[in-house]
Amino acid sequence: MEGNLKITDWAKEERPRERLMDNGPASLTNAELLAILLRTGTGKANVLDLARNLLAGHGNQLYELVRSPVEKMTRIKGIGTTKAVTLCAAFELGRRAQLPVERPSSITSAGEVAQIMIPMLRDLTHETCWVLFFDGGRKLIGKEQISSGGLNATIVDVRMILKKALDKLSCELILVHNHPSGSNKPGRQDKILTQTLKEAARMVDLHLIDHIVIGGNGYFSFAEEGLL
Repeated sequence: MEGNLKITDWAKEERPRERLMDNGPASLTNAELLAILLRTGTGKANVLDLARNLLAGHGNQLYELVRSPVEKMTRIKGIGTTKAVTLCAAFELGRRAQLPVERPSSITSAGEVAQIMIPMLRDLTHETCWVLFFDGGRKLIGKEQISSGGLNATIVDVRMILKKALDKLSCELILVHNHPSGSNKPGRQDKILTQTLKEAARMVDLHLIDHIVIGGNGYFSFAEEGLL
């Protein structure tokens, strides 16, 4: 029925925007929601066909599309930079909306750290490393990305971490990094880094509380596993 008709030529009750307004966003398929963001199709494909092609180019997995950079999206015929940037912006807003609204007054478990960091890191296609800084009462006083790398590794400068901690008058810190593969199992270099940072922090009267590895929606805590 759809053929190459423009969306505006469809019956009103079948158009994605009108259906969203009448029935809510949950009533739409992934392709229909994407079509609303894409807004227009091409001369050979309407916007819903374009949305379906975009999903197909990512294995029909919305999770893969959400992780996709602009450069990969634009490989799909009909997806230009403007459309790709619009989608990336929408996906990033979705991630930020999942972050805790209020910063907790204190951190008492690795699970609380994971709750803060998983929405930020789980969809990244490259490895990043963050440090969370705490005062003597274990109140979170700040967090900062200290490195960003490739698919499997990132270079962490221990001296830079200590400098930032001292500058912030921090007493304790937690190291957090992600594995783009989705696995939260620490590697050999992760274990070496943990011990190196622990000993270096101790020399300047700082305490490494934990090193947490984020993989997908899960995490690994060195402290919980008795490795600190």
